Amino acid sequence: MPATRIRRVLDVDGADAVMAAAEGAARQAGSRVVIAVVDANGRLLQLRRTEGAQPASDQVAIDKARTAAIFVRPSRDIEAQVTNGRLGALALHGAVALTGGIPLTVDGEVIGAVGTSGETPDEDEAVSIAGASASFSTVEMPALSRDAARVGAEAAAALAASRGVAPVIAAVDAGGDLVYLVRPDAAQVASVAVAIDKARTAALFRRPSKDFEDQAANGRPSALHLAGAVPLQGGLPIVVDGHVIGAIGASGASSADEDQELGVVGADAASVAAQSSGVASQATFVSAADLEARLAVGGLLFDSPGYKVDAGRRTAPGEVEFHDGVTDVMHVLEGRATVVTGGQIVGAREVGPGELRGESINGGTEHRLTSGDVLVVPAGVPHHFVAVTDPFLYFVVKVSG
Repeated sequence: MPATRIRRVLDVDGADAVMAAAEGAARQAGSRVVIAVVDANGRLLQLRRTEGAQPASDQVAIDKARTAAIFVRPSRDIEAQVTNGRLGALALHGAVALTGGIPLTVDGEVIGAVGTSGETPDEDEAVSIAGASASFSTVEMPALSRDAARVGAEAAAALAASRGVAPVIAAVDAGGDLVYLVRPDAAQVASVAVAIDKARTAALFRRPSKDFEDQAANGRPSALHLAGAVPLQGGLPIVVDGHVIGAIGASGASSADEDQELGVVGADAASVAAQSSGVASQATFVSAADLEARLAVGGLLFDSPGYKVDAGRRTAPGEVEFHDGVTDVMHVLEGRATVVTGGQIVGAREVGPGELRGESINGGTEHRLTSGDVLVVPAGVPHHFVAVTDPFLYFVVKVSG
């Protein structure tokens, strides 16, 4: 399945058209209202208060629009549920049970919403319907697919596991909303929220979250007041063709610096995956400079549904690994390692579908690897790096099926 995804985004002219149509309807009806236009994540694009509208309607209009955008339905539907006895709908995160929010839809895809507040529910909704009925323009942008988010998060998690650390890795979309999360068994609970916060900061501010930590630590403590920003390194934007399509956040590694390093690896891997169509006939070129940079930290070079190519880097022995449906083909570039294959896993635990990790292997066959050697580990065979030089660099082609 291709990782690349394109989404439609309401541009400035499009938002102008929606607002103009809604405001025109309000003026014609004599409605004193506040009108809000938001994007698909429910974040504000435009706000207009007509003459005489009550100030309290500002936030209500935004809330109605956000509800329609993120629940991809008119906010009236939520109010109807509550009115008809489903009081639990009041607890829906991000929703307000108030009529007046209408989604903006193109070819069945909700790309935003318009919300109105200030008059009766029906009058508010009529203004929003007029805005949503306008002819509005959009632009196409690359977007973070779940496949690319998974590749990025798991690339960072795999590097962390090879180092014996267990951080939480979060991948969010361009609006800062969670797409994919890796939470190892050994991860600290607090890291879940922190990883998401770091990723959200990088996505919404279109820069590494480290920028805000540096500002706060180097004479600008007021950076702590930036709404939605977490001044903790470890959040990195995922960039495709100059557009930030999401971000990776890492929390709970051995240090803040390692969180940052894992975030870089994850964001790079997600970016590569997002630009890959997964079609075998398309070639992927990695320059010597890019390969050297990737080997400096380790991480994926290419990801597709059928196989992956990993620039492996080890500085210490790792856990036993077992892949039920993946064959590993390893080619040593630099260094020496001792790998045990086969045998019985001691302390086996499941870390994912068809994926086991363990403490050691009873029995098995020992292989001493050096530069130029190749080792093929078939699917279903446990393998354990029991000794490595620092660093040990190698290619791994992971073939699924």
